[in-house]
Amino acid sequence: MSSEILINVTPTETRAVVVDNGVLQDVFIERDQCRGIVGNIYKGKVCRVLPGMQAAFVEMGLARAAFLHASDISIPQGQTGNLKKNEVPPITSLLREGQEVLVQVIKDPLGTKGARLTTQLSVSSRYLVYMPDTQGIGVSLKIDGEEERHRLKACLTSQLAENEGGYILRTAAEGVTETELQTDLNYLHRLWATLGERKSSVKCGEPLHQDLPLSLRALRDLFSADIERIRIDSGETYRKAVKFSEGFIPECVSRLEHYKGDRPLFDLFSVEDDIKKALERKVPLKSGGYLIFDQTEAMTTVDVNTGGFVGHKNLEETIFKTNLEAAQAIARQLRVRNLGGIIILDFIDMDEVEHQQQVLRTLEKAMEPDRARHNICGVSELGLVEMTRKRTRESLEHILCEACPSCDGKGYTRSAETVCYEIFREIIREVKQYETTQFLILASQAVIDRFNDEDSTNLAELEEFIGKPILFQLESEYSREQFNVVLM
Repeated sequence: MSSEILINVTPTETRAVVVDNGVLQDVFIERDQCRGIVGNIYKGKVCRVLPGMQAAFVEMGLARAAFLHASDISIPQGQTGNLKKNEVPPITSLLREGQEVLVQVIKDPLGTKGARLTTQLSVSSRYLVYMPDTQGIGVSLKIDGEEERHRLKACLTSQLAENEGGYILRTAAEGVTETELQTDLNYLHRLWATLGERKSSVKCGEPLHQDLPLSLRALRDLFSADIERIRIDSGETYRKAVKFSEGFIPECVSRLEHYKGDRPLFDLFSVEDDIKKALERKVPLKSGGYLIFDQTEAMTTVDVNTGGFVGHKNLEETIFKTNLEAAQAIARQLRVRNLGGIIILDFIDMDEVEHQQQVLRTLEKAMEPDRARHNICGVSELGLVEMTRKRTRESLEHILCEACPSCDGKGYTRSAETVCYEIFREIIREVKQYETTQFLILASQAVIDRFNDEDSTNLAELEEFIGKPILFQLESEYSREQFNVVLM
């Protein structure tokens, strides 16, 4: 498989994408005015403790106070008392209002919700995640080979002193040598020692540690042996990437390329077009079918339709082929749109159980490259596929879009006919309450056109009924739903 990472840098925004065989697979966007803060460590102050929610709110210099649950609070060794396994102590025994605490962001602020925090601090490198307050060694589940898992654990164990903290071997560690692990380990220990020295001088609300910018984070997290080339269209960022790679990812250096082409970098594989399509509700399938994505605060729903695909054999075969194609398209769209939380997939109903299972297997296989943790729950009694996907940052739609000022995010507006009838009711209400000689209606063009055409007879009848003339004035800045009834 031919895979590339493309990094587009402008003074205000950095974008990184992964392209497989010319097809967009992942999109990451970071803006200077609102950089993601996942992984950052702050010194915060507890502003509220809520025993009923087993949680606290922490002030850390952001627009909204961040949320810290008791289960995300690190309990020092020897202070677990008589707690049972996985039992969480009362939040009041762990925190008090006004207390200063070191916290790390595990979820960016999403919508109206503040950031999600943990006191179980960790720092990451190319191959390892270091967690000073825990013990033990874990290995990424994406490293399948049991022999390789044992080898990596043994290599790391031989380099650790007793009670030196906990570690997770990342997916990128697969196949690395003991020397490379040692280099990574030394870097993490130096980083943590530096943070320890700065801890006392940092004020509340200030970051103690910030994660790498997107241009370098993409190299650390997205680079793998499958990546053939990494193109960067900024000379300054390219030089930083080379320097970073020489120190931490030597095998990446030869694949870095400073893109100097006349065409914009993201035009090479129609990336700009794909990003625009990822903001649309409807996604066409090659067969003629289509998907409908609806994103709400509680969940995302995906509806599969055959559309113009009529098949060649019978209805069941047509439905089966559409669902197979949809399963692959859905997996890609979830990554590109970065949709998370609860996701409900409404595939077209299939009578044969074997077809249902095959569609599920296709979906699971298509989701394997996804870096976000996910869980597919199978087909429910209603014929829906329920799944979850870990959400740590805003979706593509929330980053690039805002609620429509006309419909306020509802996705629809009242018809001109409905607004006309509202105006009729408002006029009758005003007649009963106030003395006036005539009425002036301020409204949009669509509403006035409706009064002059389809509802002209109704308007004449109303004028006769109330015994007063009704005048109109066009307000070009008004949306269709806006109007004013002025007494004259």
